[in-house]
Amino acid sequence: MKFVVLALLALLLPQFAFAEGFQNLDMTGTERGIYTVLIFLIAYGFVMTEEFTHMRKSKPVILAAGIIWAHAAILAQEKGVPTHEMHLAFEHDVKEYAELMLFLLVAMTYINSMAERNVFEALRSWLVRKQFGYRQLFLITGIITFFLSAVADNLTAALLVGAVVMAVGADNEKFVSIGFVNLVIAANAGGAFCPFGDITTLMVWQAEYAEFFDFFNLFIPSVVNYAVPASIMYWAVPNEHPVATTEEAVQVKKGGLIICFMFLMTIASAVSFKQVLHLPPFMGMMTGLSALMLFGYYLKMKVRVEGNDEDGFNIFNKVMHAEWDTLLFFFGVVFAVGGLGYIGYLELLSGAMYEGLGATTSNILVGLISAIVDNIPVMFAVLNMGVDMDLYQWLLVTLTAGVGGSLLSVGSAAGVALMGASNHKYTFFSHLKWTPAIAAGYAGSIFVHYLING
Repeated sequence: MKFVVLALLALLLPQFAFAEGFQNLDMTGTERGIYTVLIFLIAYGFVMTEEFTHMRKSKPVILAAGIIWAHAAILAQEKGVPTHEMHLAFEHDVKEYAELMLFLLVAMTYINSMAERNVFEALRSWLVRKQFGYRQLFLITGIITFFLSAVADNLTAALLVGAVVMAVGADNEKFVSIGFVNLVIAANAGGAFCPFGDITTLMVWQAEYAEFFDFFNLFIPSVVNYAVPASIMYWAVPNEHPVATTEEAVQVKKGGLIICFMFLMTIASAVSFKQVLHLPPFMGMMTGLSALMLFGYYLKMKVRVEGNDEDGFNIFNKVMHAEWDTLLFFFGVVFAVGGLGYIGYLELLSGAMYEGLGATTSNILVGLISAIVDNIPVMFAVLNMGVDMDLYQWLLVTLTAGVGGSLLSVGSAAGVALMGASNHKYTFFSHLKWTPAIAAGYAGSIFVHYLING
């Protein structure tokens, strides 16, 4: 309640502003300024009801971003701010978005390429044919998702392994329900300790608040975050075996394993560009994309020579099937939150939260907020508040923002996507049943982070 009061005061009272940090218009008390906040809240209301309205989440936030910046421009003119200064604030958001969008686009293209080469389908086929018991599959799918989400995003990891859970648990609704809760926790926990695993972690890395290898200090807290609820849920998994299947083995297409190796080299390239050459990591990712494009050209030429159209490879099809809704949603978030920040709201929220409550309490609250609101706008707001924190606190907010979404099924993209893929076997309330166990893992991971890194 204290946080809510402070936040409302920060939004409505300009005298709460503090002088330090980036320059802004400091016009939060104006009628037009408050109107932009309402526009953002309405747009985000549509985002949170995506499951019911079936309206893509990118649509309302892009509209909100345009309206917010239009009002910010009018406020800047009313205050007499030179046009070029307003452009500097706007171009800051352009730079933030361009770097992250290009980085994510390359990662998504590689994941799509591996999926088209049957890499993930072959893994699914192998697990199905091995005839593991439900409890064994619960552990195996959770561990695979945990590590897979460290290099792919949590949404992709959850959906890929979720297909395995659906395939082997088709006749056991209880296993699918608890198995999907397990995947959501594993996907969010695995994405927290590696810059490639979650957009929020990537944002902190690219903002240079932590170096690449600093994030691996979160590995053990992330393991605890997953292991605590998983060990509790394990005993509720049916101690049975799924119905035997005669499914044939799926073969990886030509070049599939080579593309996996190239993806690892692309990640190494991104890290090298950042750590050694001091260039933005997206440049290393784009270099890796060019290598994939050339390899795709080689595969296409080889198919023409052999006359086997079945193994054809078109790199631009992989780019086309990237998660454009996510990329455009991220555009809307960056510019909407950036516009509110330019008007002055992020500075005020920073004073209300981090000055009023302290860094540790505020960073723990960030994780709880991300269970309701998507962690992308929450983390982008924190990054643009101009908060002065040490490495321990930046790793703490990275951890909490990454794993806090596991508390509710709607708290992360992985949970929302699996609800849609489960045929009503995994629901908001079936996830809510395990929220106390997940909360125990959340608290445990914060405590372990303090013991190890505090």
